[in-house]
Amino acid sequence: MHELLHRYFQEKTDVDPATFETIRAYFEPKKVRRNEVLLSAGDVCRHHYFVTKGCIRIYTLTPEGQELTRYFTFEGKFGTALTSLIEQQPSFEFLQAIEKSEVLVIGRDDFFQLVDTVPQFNLIYRDMLEMAYITSQKRIYGLQGESALERLRWLMRYQPKIVSRLSNKVIASYLGVTPYTLSRLKTEL
Repeated sequence: MHELLHRYFQEKTDVDPATFETIRAYFEPKKVRRNEVLLSAGDVCRHHYFVTKGCIRIYTLTPEGQELTRYFTFEGKFGTALTSLIEQQPSFEFLQAIEKSEVLVIGRDDFFQLVDTVPQFNLIYRDMLEMAYITSQKRIYGLQGESALERLRWLMRYQPKIVSRLSNKVIASYLGVTPYTLSRLKTEL
């Protein structure tokens, strides 16, 4: 499971074997069942996850109980409820494995100890923050003011993995439409 993490670090920064072993020692492998909730809204996030197999989604619930998916973390990426992890306040988000998944887990304190003591890990953290911001901005400006059909086209163009791997229910919650509407839109393509 650690091979993908090693490859991730090699692609992002110059990390020697001894430094990577220091980093790797903090990550514990975990197998996660499909639909298993890793964090519930109202709980404080205390872990960061690196996905080696499967997918984790980050979502919220409206007051009416409707799921609104904000983000997906696929293989080779980090995912967490970042605001709760940083502020150590109750999360307004859920983290859920939407496929049978395998993750590497690192605790918050260990994560930030590595950020503070290992320059390569600090670079990785900065890259994570930058990519989270860029992804968020692209999603906001790519979908803002667009019709449901245009949002689906945007998703198919820029995030095809979501459309090819995930259920209509989950995709609909990401696009802000009902599963019925999504099915209808797919026939219009």
